[in-house]
This record gives sequence, C-alpha cells and structure tokens, in this order.
Amino acid sequence: MNENLFASFIAPTVLGLPAAVLIILFPPLLIPTSKYLINNRLITTQQWLIKLTSKQMMAMHNTKGRTWSLMLVSLIIFIATTNLLGLLPHSFTPTTQLSMNLAMTIPLWAGAVIMGFRSKIKNALAHFLPQGTPTPLIPMLVIIETISLLIQPMALAVRLTANITAGHLLMHLIGSATLAMSTINLPSTLIIFTILILLTILEIAVALIQAYVFTLLVSLYLHDNT
Repeated sequence: MNENLFASFIAPTVLGLPAAVLIILFPPLLIPTSKYLINNRLITTQQWLIKLTSKQMMAMHNTKGRTWSLMLVSLIIFIATTNLLGLLPHSFTPTTQLSMNLAMTIPLWAGAVIMGFRSKIKNALAHFLPQGTPTPLIPMLVIIETISLLIQPMALAVRLTANITAGHLLMHLIGSATLAMSTINLPSTLIIFTILILLTILEIAVALIQAYVFTLLVSLYLHDNT
C-alpha cells in the first residue's frame, strides 16, 4: 500500500537509456499480416473492422480529406493497441504521457489548419468572426476564436491523458485494496475483486473508445479545414 501511485507512469529505462521508443514501436509488431491469397478469420476480421472504421470516419470528407484515411486508420490502431497493452501487469502506457500525446496532436492539428488556410483561406478566416457580429464585439470575438483554435491540440491531448491515467489509478487503488483485504476479510475481498474485474472490462472499453474519440476529433478538425 506504500507503493507510489504514479510509479507505473514513469518512463522505463534499460541500462540507463529510455525504453519508451521501443515500447512505442512494439504495438505495430502485434498487427497480424498475411502473405497468402486467402486470409484466415483473424485477418479477415481485422480488415473488416478497419474498413468499417475508415468508412465511418471518411464518410463526411471530400476527396482531399480522404487522402488522410491511411494516417487516421494507423492512428486509431496505434492508440488502441497502446492503450490495451498498458492494461497488462507491469507494463507502461505511453498514452499516459502528455508530452507524447501532444507530439501526436500538434502535427496533425497544424497540418489540418495549414491545409485549410492554403485551400480555403476565406472560410478559415470566417471562423474567427461569425456572421452578424456587432461591431463593438469584433475584437473580443476574434481573440476568443483565436484562443479556441490554438487550444484545440492541448484539449485533445489532455483528454486522452486524463482518461487513461484516471483508469489506471483507479485500477491500482482497487487492486491494492484487494491485496490488503485478502488477509483480513475474505467475503469483502471477493466483492472488491469482482469490482476490479468489472473495472478492467470497463477500462478495455475505455481504451478502445478513447482511441476512436481521439481519431474522430482529429478527423473533425480536418473536415473543418477541407
């Protein structure tokens, strides 16, 4: 019980060298591929899920926006696998690090915004000043809309970090309580252990949902600028 709650969020090192890069590169190795003409059930299910997800996200985009489909599908697969691997015991979840989430968010957001200013500069500038705004409020609204635009990547990164971190902390607390109660009261231990199992199932769902929400919001930013 005296273990530091945030010990699992510290980036691991191997021989004094940071191992976060190797951990980030590990999830893509778990994606199965096939060299045969006829795929097995696992590959077929995987391809069906990818097509379903990409079709749902790309339905609202035009031709220019659909060029990002490969990047968005790769993004949701990477975040989902990383979140799921982080639920394993004694593992490290890179998406609990705000710096990494910002490193994913800022380039994607900046690319979408720059594309909007290059292709539809009038529409992009129109977002800073809604139609019918009273003249005295124009400077204030421009400042507010500019701050709202610049805060988008930070809000997206913080949302993913907070949701994943909160779930891990809750699982750690309930797991520690289960271990402490195991030598005191067996019926209470069984109840807490059942809660832990239910929470683990919920965290699996949260890991997948947060990957989808993160990618969907990036897709919406892209849609607003194409």
